[in-house]
Amino acid sequence: MGLSSAPVHHGEILQGVFRHEGELRRGLVTLPCAIYSVQAHFIPDDYAGVTVLPPWKVKAQRAAELALAELGKTGGGLKLSGDVPLGRGFGSSTSDVLAAVGAVQNAFSVSLPDDDVARIAVLAETASDSLMYPSTTVLFAHRDGEVIEDFGYPMPPLRVLGFGSRPGATGTGVDTLALPPAAYDAEEIERFAELRRMLGEAMAAKDVTLLGEVATASTRINQRRLPVPRLESILAIADEAGAVGVQTAHSGDIAGLMFDPGRLDVSERMAQAGRLLRDIEITEQWEFETGG
Repeated sequence: MGLSSAPVHHGEILQGVFRHEGELRRGLVTLPCAIYSVQAHFIPDDYAGVTVLPPWKVKAQRAAELALAELGKTGGGLKLSGDVPLGRGFGSSTSDVLAAVGAVQNAFSVSLPDDDVARIAVLAETASDSLMYPSTTVLFAHRDGEVIEDFGYPMPPLRVLGFGSRPGATGTGVDTLALPPAAYDAEEIERFAELRRMLGEAMAAKDVTLLGEVATASTRINQRRLPVPRLESILAIADEAGAVGVQTAHSGDIAGLMFDPGRLDVSERMAQAGRLLRDIEITEQWEFETGG
């Protein structure tokens, strides 16, 4: 039997289109998060194909079948469990897929390269996040399964106050694949190139302030596609509480205020931000940290 687990992410630091190998490619940079996870159990058998529980986890089923084909194996039974809220921007489908692929690998005591896992993930779910690269930060072509740029460093330490960005929402989330791919104008494409350069500098220097600038700029650009209600109020709260930036799930309903964990008063500032968010009826809140 193979066992595996996969974390979630908390939306994006940056998402847009970027020049790569002479063409424009859609890409994103994921913000890792470990407040939820998916567990997968896989038991190989000699029958063709994969059965899955619960039955509606068809993307994970497809990923397991693709992983088996990659390894020259046949079939088996896959069972998934976890606590990830669906459709909100936590990357629940990618977590399912990566846990499934991990369980298949562990059942046969083999390890596929990260690039192969990325390719499998996109084939299984059409668009994927970059959780299969746990040791580095990448600009990931999420509909192609390829790395546009490897920044060479993990996400620097951050403390994040996450929240549901739509006051009064029921938490039913967003059908991410139903959203049409965003169209960007020439000015935005040039801005993405600048933000990519800034992000590389932030990663190399572990500069969370610069990282926050990138996330906030990306959030502003995404307002035309999936607007965050009361964004200007949220940005004002970020400034008042001393956050380094605001990041969002570019196809979900969660967002986060990013804080520098090196500040001695960071806990007090996060508490202040939480109170200010509640004042504008954003009451669904949580906290997490990224390592580095």
